[in-house]
Amino acid sequence: MIAGRTFWVWVWVGIMGLGILGFVPALQWARHHRWSNLDEVLRGVGTMLVSGGMLVLLLTARNLLGLALLVLALACFAGAFIAGRRQEENGPPDTGR
Repeated sequence: MIAGRTFWVWVWVGIMGLGILGFVPALQWARHHRWSNLDEVLRGVGTMLVSGGMLVLLLTARNLLGLALLVLALACFAGAFIAGRRQEENGPPDTGR
């Protein structure tokens, strides 16, 4: 049993909400600017996957599913780091103005 499980569930639900709030505008921006901010999109996906994985681990006995979500989140964050480094090397994206 986890001490304060209800508290931690609400914390991870809040983090999930922040991930969604970051993902939706990043996705909209990416569609309009030829995916020049792929790192932002991957960070949003990673945040949602981490939150989902932690919620699965807190609320169910499906440890394998929770761990799989956490590994996918780690891959998303690593991909965001790589995409951000590539964007840095190529310079700022052309906004078309």
